[in-house]
Amino acid sequence: MFNKILIANRGEIACRVAATCARLAIKTVAVYSDVDAQAQHVSACDESVHIGGNTPAQSYLNGQRIIEAALATGAQAIHPGYGFLSENADFAQACADAGLVFIGPAPGSIQAMGLKAESKRLMGAAGVPLVPGYHGSDQDPALLQREADAIGYPVLIKASAGGGGRGLRVVNHADEFEAALASCQREAIHSFGSDAVLIEKYVQRPRHIEVQVFGDTHGNYVHLFERDCSVQRRHQKVLEEAPAPGMTGALRAEMGAAAVAAARAVNYVGAGTVEFIVEQQPDGGMTFYFMEMNTRLQVEHPVTEAITGQDLVEWQLRVACGEKLPLQQDQLHITGHAIEARLCAENPDHDFLPSTGTLQVLRWPEGVTFARGAVRVDSGVREGDVISPYYDSMLAKLIVHGANREDALARLDRALAQTQIVGLHSNVQFLRHVLQSPSFAQAQLDTALIPREQARLLHQEKLGLPLAAAAHIASTLVAERALQTTDPFSRRDGWRAYGAVTRRFDLEFHGTPVRANLRYERDGAMHLSVHSADVAMPLDAPATGLTVQGALQFTATAQGLVIEFAERRLTAICHTISHEKGAETHVFSPQAATKIIAIDVFSHAGEAPTQGGRLTAPMPGKVVSFAVQTGDAVKAGQVLAIMEAMKMEHTIAAPADGLVAELLYAPGDQVAEGAELLRLTSALAVTA
Repeated sequence: MFNKILIANRGEIACRVAATCARLAIKTVAVYSDVDAQAQHVSACDESVHIGGNTPAQSYLNGQRIIEAALATGAQAIHPGYGFLSENADFAQACADAGLVFIGPAPGSIQAMGLKAESKRLMGAAGVPLVPGYHGSDQDPALLQREADAIGYPVLIKASAGGGGRGLRVVNHADEFEAALASCQREAIHSFGSDAVLIEKYVQRPRHIEVQVFGDTHGNYVHLFERDCSVQRRHQKVLEEAPAPGMTGALRAEMGAAAVAAARAVNYVGAGTVEFIVEQQPDGGMTFYFMEMNTRLQVEHPVTEAITGQDLVEWQLRVACGEKLPLQQDQLHITGHAIEARLCAENPDHDFLPSTGTLQVLRWPEGVTFARGAVRVDSGVREGDVISPYYDSMLAKLIVHGANREDALARLDRALAQTQIVGLHSNVQFLRHVLQSPSFAQAQLDTALIPREQARLLHQEKLGLPLAAAAHIASTLVAERALQTTDPFSRRDGWRAYGAVTRRFDLEFHGTPVRANLRYERDGAMHLSVHSADVAMPLDAPATGLTVQGALQFTATAQGLVIEFAERRLTAICHTISHEKGAETHVFSPQAATKIIAIDVFSHAGEAPTQGGRLTAPMPGKVVSFAVQTGDAVKAGQVLAIMEAMKMEHTIAAPADGLVAELLYAPGDQVAEGAELLRLTSALAVTA
């Protein structure tokens, strides 16, 4: 076994690899960029080396600098994790040339499977079923259009060197092909250094099922069963589970054999994932097609670890040392069901825009482990860390293992309910909505589940205004009472020797002003009324109309704040942080989570309303391109600019007709959230 390895990655996967190495008494070396100097993966390793600036090109993609760090620290091998250099054949070869073991497949295997068109040809020769399509080397746009026309729409344009959901475009009509091809090639050249694409039939309502394979240097191959990764957003996986629901024993054996055949075809060594598109047939059967092979460990590998009881990173290390596979096929068995949820820094209710900022609160569920167990968290961040725009948006993975799928679903929903993230937007509540949707609960899975049911999954507020206001006010009073003295004239609870007093709270709930009045009665009782002229009472509101009122009672317990208001009872944990408008209280409960803002009316006195004509960056990132020039007339909805953040492209469109008055940045510039990108004059100026 190795004595020391370097982990050429960051975040949760670097921490994950370091944990297995620590268990096996293998010393580890971390590498880090400027922005990651205090990151969790740095402290998780025995030593660390600074390798460059903030962007991936300056640091985690700098193969030469990483190899130099490995040699300087005496590491014998490099584990690439996933992403960055993990599927880079040139880097794998450079490691070998430097006398280092690359913990992954041979450069030839990476190269054969890294180019999707070449891998399709290899798989066809190996007898693995393929999706109908064009996988040729001629990349003339006119030829590609003709091939797409011949296949029949809808078709999928896919970057040949792509991965991770980038470089993919679905084209529904012939007249959309040219623009979609250009967009796909632009993203592909930026992400992978190659704009080559392939064209395939777009399977309607497909499932995405992948098989974990392993090979060793002694000619042994196994598969560790399948994972269903159908629940996706923009081709990015959201929830993954193992085994795949509805999988028959015969189909599992057939897909497993095809996956092993794919690995044998390229003399594969180490961990790999063979991905299939599965199409439901009218007779209830399923047909599968080879999609691609990822020549690395996958983000979703923990669900396979959960159902097999194996540590796949340990398997990688042993195979890389020249050992035989720890188990043969007949020794591998499935136990229970596992589901993984990807927790991301993004705002689902605003088109999943990436979110950056400080993790002011980060609390994990009860009973969580950082290894195999009923509830597991793989994370590379800690409370207090700053999430930057330079890397992808995933904060952590929450993995549960149960006796069956229903048990796993219940555990995951409970674990998500107990996860508390404050300081930036996250997708935690969105994940709960997906879990609770009838389609997912009943395992009616396909890759279009989220876009098809978006109206049901987004903009849900199950914890409504009345309870949110009551929770905020109760938590405020608890904090004030903690500061009280025994002097009755210093009390802050509204007590009066006679009569009653009313205290006003100016609040904001989802952008709408709200007023709440708390009346203190002489007998110590409190009466709360919540008023809103604009907010319709949410689904769980105890009454309809513009006002909700009732007695307010609350008790602080070890489990949280128990609140009773308007015939409703809620147990909540509240976190209050400073906000640009005042104080922001985040309310977490078993039912749902929300936030409400207490507005400091004095600090905003005299502010003028926001002027129109400005277009600002919705998130921190890089300006990729402008689609207009100064002086151009534009129509509402027209594309004006393209930005990139956290490895994803985002389109900035005109909110109304107008005239481009000024471009304030150039392509390649980094901009902050809220930065003004360009100015538009009104439509009146266009017609004047």
